[in-house]
Amino acid sequence: MMAVFTGDETAAAAVAVAVCGGRGAGRSRRAVRWAAEHLVPHAHRVVLVHVIRAVTSIPSPSGERVPVDRLGKDVVEMYVQDLKSKAQQVLFPFRELCGTRNVETLVLEGENPAAALLEYVSISGTKNLVLGYSSFRFRRILKGPDVPTTVLKFSPDYCNIFAVSRRKLIMKFANQVSDDPSISTHIQTIKGKLFVQRRRNPLFDAVFSLYGLEVGNSPILSLLTGGTLHSRALSEPSSSISVRSFETLPSIGGHEEGELNNKNYGFLASIKYKTSFMFHSSRKNLQDVSPAEVSNSRKESQNILAMYDQVCDDLVHAKKKFQSLSSEYSEVEKKLKNGLEREKVLEAIKEVEEAKQVSVKEAQHRHKAELVRISSELSKTIDGYFLNSKWCRRYSKNEIEVATDNFSEAKKIGEGGCGYVYKCNLDHTLVAVKVLRQDARDKEAEFLREVKILSQIHHPHLVLLLGVCLESGCLVYEYMENGSLDDHLFNRDGKRPLPWIIRFRILYEVACGLTFLHGNKPEPIVHRDLKPANILLNRNYVSKIGDVGLAKLLSDVVPDGLTEYRETILAGTFFYMDPEYQRTGTVRPKSDLYAWGVIALQLLTGKNPNGLIVSMENAIRGGTFSAVLDQSVKDWPLAEAERLAKLALQCSRLTCRERPDLDSEVLPELEDILNKGNAIINLKKHNIDAPKHYFCPILMEIMDDPYVAADGYTYEHKAIRAWLEKYDISPVNKIRLPHTSIIPNHSLRLAIQEWKSHVAFSTSWN
Repeated sequence: MMAVFTGDETAAAAVAVAVCGGRGAGRSRRAVRWAAEHLVPHAHRVVLVHVIRAVTSIPSPSGERVPVDRLGKDVVEMYVQDLKSKAQQVLFPFRELCGTRNVETLVLEGENPAAALLEYVSISGTKNLVLGYSSFRFRRILKGPDVPTTVLKFSPDYCNIFAVSRRKLIMKFANQVSDDPSISTHIQTIKGKLFVQRRRNPLFDAVFSLYGLEVGNSPILSLLTGGTLHSRALSEPSSSISVRSFETLPSIGGHEEGELNNKNYGFLASIKYKTSFMFHSSRKNLQDVSPAEVSNSRKESQNILAMYDQVCDDLVHAKKKFQSLSSEYSEVEKKLKNGLEREKVLEAIKEVEEAKQVSVKEAQHRHKAELVRISSELSKTIDGYFLNSKWCRRYSKNEIEVATDNFSEAKKIGEGGCGYVYKCNLDHTLVAVKVLRQDARDKEAEFLREVKILSQIHHPHLVLLLGVCLESGCLVYEYMENGSLDDHLFNRDGKRPLPWIIRFRILYEVACGLTFLHGNKPEPIVHRDLKPANILLNRNYVSKIGDVGLAKLLSDVVPDGLTEYRETILAGTFFYMDPEYQRTGTVRPKSDLYAWGVIALQLLTGKNPNGLIVSMENAIRGGTFSAVLDQSVKDWPLAEAERLAKLALQCSRLTCRERPDLDSEVLPELEDILNKGNAIINLKKHNIDAPKHYFCPILMEIMDDPYVAADGYTYEHKAIRAWLEKYDISPVNKIRLPHTSIIPNHSLRLAIQEWKSHVAFSTSWN
């Protein structure tokens, strides 16, 4: 059955176009282009719909996938929101295909794309749905029913479905019922719309008139021609388009069926009687009839029999049609009941949504009132502090506006989670002004908390707070000339890669800053959002920790096995977030240590944090450590770099209990690594050359533990042992060795140690 739409109905209808990326993007582009040409100009609302798979697991920083039921609700929502924002980018090219028309985009979640689309159509009441369709039947047979086939089969009866392929268009109109509900035509011929009316079969008119039956009163003919005999087709003049129409039929009751059968059989009996009488008369008077008359009578009899057979066939067809109409009537009645039930369900859903909105508004009002109370208390505390502070001063709104040229775009240098950062001069000093956005006033409590924390702490490796403007929601910091560590890691704004010694020093300085925060009295402070973007560098590449707006004051320091602070809304950046904090919401000082370990691995490799922990573990275990180091740095000290990598892996273990202590274990190890790195730099700076026989021929480095091999050359012990495990030839002259035994060279070791002491003594005076 095909529904007939007038032009006004088409204009008022909503059009949804299902699109996908990747290998199916070509089919989606065809669907969008077809919809833009034929449906979009007449629609008051156009929606591009894209379905992503429901999230069941999330990748952890170690590269493993964690089920969502083991993670906090906020972590899952954060990850799903990120997926949806990426999915929105898939829809941008399709929006451009729709021209200047305002097009909405929608991303749905679901395991089955077809089921998600059908659910969306059912809930939204969309009247028109367009999909891309593959014209290769063999591929569809191999893969099973695809999305368009499933949607065509199970779509609601009030929705028009258009499946567009390269060679043809498959349509299923609203209220259409048939074994093969599609209307198929070559897509090249579709350029316009028209409505055609199917005329009734002239054969019935001729037959019924012949036997004295009125066409208008015939129950069979009224069944066959009753209702609206319209079919909608897409064609143009002189176009050959094959369209099968499905009629809308009237109601039929059991009484009518009885009448119809009685009349049909009476009609057949009359024809049979007339035929029998004619044959009987022919036999009775056969002797009186000439051969010509006999021939004519035979022809007339044959014609009557042919007409009899035709009427029988027509009546059989009418009976089948009657049965089909009866089943269709039952289906229509059933769908009508379902429609009424759906309206009741939608009405109940609407009431629930209204109640939910009322409760949300009440919660928002309570939240705003609480924020006003907290802000008032913090503001009074800060006002009292500034009266006695020697470090910070309070700026007026006018001073901030003049310094930033009324917050000019030319002075904007960055954007944070809840505000913008401007570069300007205040009190003849170059400063960075962080301004709270107007649409983030609900974070005023966070702003005042940052003021309170920063105004009470001072450390060489924490960004210095110089002042505050409460009226404009501004924080005034010292300006850091070399930007963030993130800029240097990924060469943004022309930043050059950092030398390895500066990377070692930055890690040591950040660890010192964290030690100070965690040792704050009377309550420790956890940063909670440590990442390269929040580590800033001054003109001398001295690092300082910034953006402590998310910092959390902890009431007491307790053992790692106990909860220090638990919260339901997680704060921080996903790949630097402590897995234990993600899972339990528990905040501890060692949560910052996990982020420090990930940053250390980034400084060694120059890579993004996703899967970096597993990659480094595999490299150390497989002996390919040097291959994963940042190749923009050519002179890595491998021994010190590997020590640092192993320390970073210890700090980035999954639970706080397994991580080392920052003050007593991590800092001493870092200090030793940094001192050895500085010694290497000093040797290069003063051009102190060692004798050539002090160098290992394999490593090309000064030996610490020299051993003599069978070829007479001296090597570093670890290097020659590793060589002999794989080869039986000399590393220098490639001659086969008579044996693989090695002996220590004590005299050379003493000479090297004496030379190193002399160098250390001479450099200490320079």
